[in-house]
Amino acid sequence: MQQLIQNNLQSTGAFIPELVLMVGAVGLFLTDLLWRKHPARVARLTLATLLVLVVAAMFLVAQPEEPVRIFNGLLANDAFGQFFKWLALAAGILTVVIAAQGDAFPSERIGQFYALLVAIVLGMFLMASATDLLMIYLAIELVSLLSYVLAGYRRGDRKASEAALKYVIFGGVASGVMLFGMSYLYGLLGTTDVLEFGRRMASFSVDMGSAAAGSPEIARKLALVVAVVFVLAGFGYKIASVPWHMWCPDVYEGAPTPFTAFLSVGPKAAGFAVMIRFFYGGLAGPEVAGFAGALAGIPWPAVIGVVSAVTMTLGNMAALSQTNLKRLLAYSSIAHAGYALMGLTAASASGNQSILIYLLIYLVMNLGAFLVVILVAQATGSESIRDYRGLSRRHPYAAITFAIFLFSLTGIPPFAGFIGKWYLFAAVLERGAGAGGNWYVALAIVGALNTAVSLFYYARILQAMFLETPYSSEPIRSPLGYKLLLGVFSAAILVFGVWPTPLIEWTRSSLGLLHG
Repeated sequence: MQQLIQNNLQSTGAFIPELVLMVGAVGLFLTDLLWRKHPARVARLTLATLLVLVVAAMFLVAQPEEPVRIFNGLLANDAFGQFFKWLALAAGILTVVIAAQGDAFPSERIGQFYALLVAIVLGMFLMASATDLLMIYLAIELVSLLSYVLAGYRRGDRKASEAALKYVIFGGVASGVMLFGMSYLYGLLGTTDVLEFGRRMASFSVDMGSAAAGSPEIARKLALVVAVVFVLAGFGYKIASVPWHMWCPDVYEGAPTPFTAFLSVGPKAAGFAVMIRFFYGGLAGPEVAGFAGALAGIPWPAVIGVVSAVTMTLGNMAALSQTNLKRLLAYSSIAHAGYALMGLTAASASGNQSILIYLLIYLVMNLGAFLVVILVAQATGSESIRDYRGLSRRHPYAAITFAIFLFSLTGIPPFAGFIGKWYLFAAVLERGAGAGGNWYVALAIVGALNTAVSLFYYARILQAMFLETPYSSEPIRSPLGYKLLLGVFSAAILVFGVWPTPLIEWTRSSLGLLHG
């Protein structure tokens, strides 16, 4: 039985980490004003931001293990939500550490960046816990609106301005379509509570083939399908899946690179949290093996499987011709969203666990890859693959760690990325064997072929770094903090590639999400 707390004052006990982030974001704006002319303002603001995130983490540790719904069912405090909150905090802390040592943000504006970043982390917390359509929309909008600001944060930069404009346009359209679909769902089901959807959709279980043409049952079923597809548009925009991916390359290229790194892992993970809650936790109860049975006659796993296959294929194919590293990693990010969607297609507990494992590993290897891009860009002023020629001679440490991240992104053993993909493919094939669906096998084959394609464009970077002659013999220097982070990220990729037990155990214990 799920416990529902209707009293708002009692609900705040399970909402303390979010309150810390909210107060911390406002406090950072004020301290930025107070320390505007202080010579050590960057160090002070960095420490203050890390303190806010660490305090939020301390209260998150103290959260009760018993799942509970708070604020009259708007949010759920469960192990599943807490897992994604930890991912959000990790992405936020690492981004602050990276940004503090770089030159992407001028000292007079870095305080505002920190405050907005903490506010985005708050939005990701809400996305991870939202179980009501209203809260889902507000949480996604909180993350999106602040992301628009940070994408165009560099004044006078035409690429940044173009990125922010495209981000706003695509985001506004996706948000409007999603809200339109949510209004249809409310009209059809009479509730905005996601956990009520599965039960109320039972009345839509009429077989469309046996119903009379033009019958009210057919009309309601079609309206329901349209509504869910429209809502899926908003979710797909947040994780950058096809066909809602078009903003991704330009925004990744134009935004400040530390924020690009955050954008590639944080909001994407929160988007998957919302999708799992909506499709698995809302459209299927605990006794239903996946969400396929929630809407009879509509094979939703197959629909998402098609989106997964197209997303990974387009992302990898488009990355083949890229020469800018940030654009290449943007299309790579689209492809990895397609891989992660394979777990949602499985519509099972093992599928959900595979997504959690993959996102956890993806956070480390993608942040590491972007950190090398930041390091080289600060030294050369370029993000082109041509400027990575001979990097193994100019900065051997960066070249070796970058190779580790690229091999892991490809999914080659013994790197951790292989473990993530192994669980994704295993979940899909297990589901196919149990349900007897050959299309699951076909999806796994598409995923394997796309993995081979990704190796080609990652190998172009490796060739430039290790096999080509550098255009300059001057060594590239980097901050000590960057070297330490690269070492930690690389060690994590290597260790968890041969000893994934801690990741597996943590994700297994995080599968407890509230069902309808």
